[in-house]
Amino acid sequence: MEKLLILVVVGIVFYMLNRNYKSSDYLHIKVDGKQSLKGDIADHEAGLLIAMLAKVAKADGNVSELEAEILSHTFTDISNHFENSEDIREKLKNIYKKEMNSFDNTINVASKYFSLTKKEYAKRLKVMEYLLNLAFIDGDFSNAEFLITEDISKALEIKKVDFESMIAQFEQFYTQKQNSKELSLENACKILGVNVSDDMPTIKKKYRDLVKQNHPDIVTGQGAEQSIIDEATKKLQEINEAYEILKKEKK
Repeated sequence: MEKLLILVVVGIVFYMLNRNYKSSDYLHIKVDGKQSLKGDIADHEAGLLIAMLAKVAKADGNVSELEAEILSHTFTDISNHFENSEDIREKLKNIYKKEMNSFDNTINVASKYFSLTKKEYAKRLKVMEYLLNLAFIDGDFSNAEFLITEDISKALEIKKVDFESMIAQFEQFYTQKQNSKELSLENACKILGVNVSDDMPTIKKKYRDLVKQNHPDIVTGQGAEQSIIDEATKKLQEINEAYEILKKEKK
């Protein structure tokens, strides 16, 4: 689900970046062809977007695996719309590394982005959604992340009601996701007859015992009727699915 969300948001953002693009304005990202870089990438829409992402990614002190994945997609997607894409990608990465180390210029960076998109509120909304997606992707929207995104939102002149609405939508999505995960874990433990606090060797031993008891070949060898064999096959599938859920949880 996280990867799907990443790809969906990336696609929407780059569609919005292309709307109302003026070929004469090199400071915007052109996605319907390759563009050559003129001037400093740091002053370009691409560089400013990466700078804002850097602030949000590092707001809580560390960059999670999923946050890193979003950033990797973004570096690649943006650079692919430039000539010398590998060089551009490296420059974007350098901007990210520089901007993640300081929050003093956050409002200044966002204000520069606003000046390039004054008449494109819908685009800025999608960029704000992208930034919030990055903040929420690890399932924990910290107070530091809220403060940084709020500062950026104000500098981008995002309406307060729109900013709060986006946060509410992300909170609802991740609450539902967490509830679903907890339910899955509860069911997995019930199927295997273990506790979520049990260590992996204990869970693995229980899993093996259940496989032996419910394997269709073993049940067939015991002379069971077809209905019992079918039930054992279904049970074994549930056992395997439950074990996979717990394995992921214990990583």
